[in-house]
Amino acid sequence: MSGTSLDGIDVVLADFSLSPPSLPGTFYLPYAGDLRQRLLDLHHSGNDELHRAAMLSNELACCYAEAVASLLNKSGVKPQSVTAIGCHGQTVRHCPQPGKGYTIQLGNAALLAELTGITVVADFRSRDIAAGGQGAPLVPKFHQALFADPQKHRVIVNIGGISNLTSLTPTGGVTGFDCGPGNLLMDAWCLRHLGETYDQNGMWAGSGKVIPALLEKLLALQFFSLPPPKSTGREVFNLSWLEGCLSGKEKPEDVQATLLQLTVTAISRSVLAYFPSAVEIYLCGGGARNEELVARLRAALPEKKVELTDALGVDADWLEAFAFAWLAQQAIMGAPGNLPDVTGAKGARVLGAIYRT
Repeated sequence: MSGTSLDGIDVVLADFSLSPPSLPGTFYLPYAGDLRQRLLDLHHSGNDELHRAAMLSNELACCYAEAVASLLNKSGVKPQSVTAIGCHGQTVRHCPQPGKGYTIQLGNAALLAELTGITVVADFRSRDIAAGGQGAPLVPKFHQALFADPQKHRVIVNIGGISNLTSLTPTGGVTGFDCGPGNLLMDAWCLRHLGETYDQNGMWAGSGKVIPALLEKLLALQFFSLPPPKSTGREVFNLSWLEGCLSGKEKPEDVQATLLQLTVTAISRSVLAYFPSAVEIYLCGGGARNEELVARLRAALPEKKVELTDALGVDADWLEAFAFAWLAQQAIMGAPGNLPDVTGAKGARVLGAIYRT
C-alpha cells in the first residue's frame, strides 16, 4: 500500500490459513529522492504527462518489487510460497463523479509480476466505479471480516492522507465513507514551513491555537455536507484550496492547529451524525500515531471508547496494507470485494485485475 500521504510503501506478509489471519512479517520502504514530488506533480495537468505517468508506473513497480523482496528476505519466505501480491498502486487522480467516473492508480502490475515472479492483483477501484460506485473506501468489507462484534457497535477510523470511517453494527450492517482530510493537509503545511514531512505527535499543532473563523470557513466546503456514499482526495483537499481560505496574516502554527482540528471535527461530527449508537472507536493509519490528534478525538467523543486497532490485535500502521492483501485473496477466489452500501455501486463485484505468473 502506498497511500495519499505519498511517504512510502507499506508491505505486509498476510497468512489467511489461520483464524483470525495473521501478519508474519511487515516492511516499510520510504520513497527516495524526488519521487514524492514527481508523483504530486501528476495530480495536475502538465507537459508530457502521459509519458511521465508511464515512466513513474515503471519506477513504482521497481520500488514495489524491492519492498516485496526485502520483506520476503526479512521473513525467510520464498516467492513461490506467496499466492499473490495485492498492489493498490499510487493514486494520482480520483474522479468517481457521474459523467466522469474514473480513477488512476500508478504502478505497472505486469512489470511487478515479472520482477517478483508472483501473481499480482491490481486496479481494485475501477470495477466498482464502472458499476456506479465511488471506488472507495474499499477497506470496510475487510474491517467487517476482521473486527465485527455481535455485541458491540464499532467504528473503525482510518486516518491516512484522507480519513474514512467503517461502521460495524452488532446485527451485521456495514456502512462507511470518506469523511474528509486526514494527514495530507497537515503534512503539506508542515513541509512548507518546517521542511519536515509530518508533524511528529502533533507537537507543532499543539504549540498553536485553533483559529475558529478559519475552521468554519474550511468546514463550509460542500463536501462536508454531502451525504454518503462519498469519497475524496487531493483533487478537493490541497494547499491551493487551503490558501484560498487564508488571509495571509495567520501564524503558521495556528494554521497547523486548525488543520488538525479540521481532521478531528470531520471525524467526530461524522461519527455523531451517522453512527451515534457506536460505543467503540478504533483508529488506524498514520494519524493514529499523532498523540495530539488522538487526544482531541477523545475529547470530542467523550462518551465513546477511543483506542487504536492495536487493542484488537492488529497494528494500526499495517491495517490498510493488510486489507489489500485480503482484497487480493478475494479476487483470486472470485469473491466480491466491495460493499454496495458503502460505495454506492449497483451490486457486489469482484475487484482487481489479475496478472498471473
